[in-house]
Amino acid sequence: MIHNIYLYIFTAAAVSSLIRILPLTLIRGKIKNQFIQSFLYYVPYVTLAVMTFPAIITAPQIPFAGILALIVGVIAAWRGLNMMGIAALCCVVVFVCEAAAGILM
Repeated sequence: MIHNIYLYIFTAAAVSSLIRILPLTLIRGKIKNQFIQSFLYYVPYVTLAVMTFPAIITAPQIPFAGILALIVGVIAAWRGLNMMGIAALCCVVVFVCEAAAGILM
C-alpha cells in the first residue's frame, strides 16, 4: 500500500475547513438557546484545560513537582495573581522541587 502524504494533507485541510466553514454557513441568526450559548462560551476554556493539564504533570522530571505546581497555581489564581505571576510561580515551584530532589539523591 502506497501512502500519499498529499492525500493526508488535503484530507486534514478539508476537515479543518469544514469544521470552521459549516457553522458560519448553516447558522445565520443569533443563537437563542441558553444551553448552546453557554456550551460555546466554555468550549475554548475546556479545550485549553484538556491540552495543558496532562502536560503540567508529565513535563517535569518529577511528577510530584508538577502536581505541587498545579496546586500552588490554583491557590495563586484564587488569591487574584495574574497569569504571568502564576506561570512564574509555578516554574519556580517545579525548579525548587527538582533541585531539592537532585540534592537528596
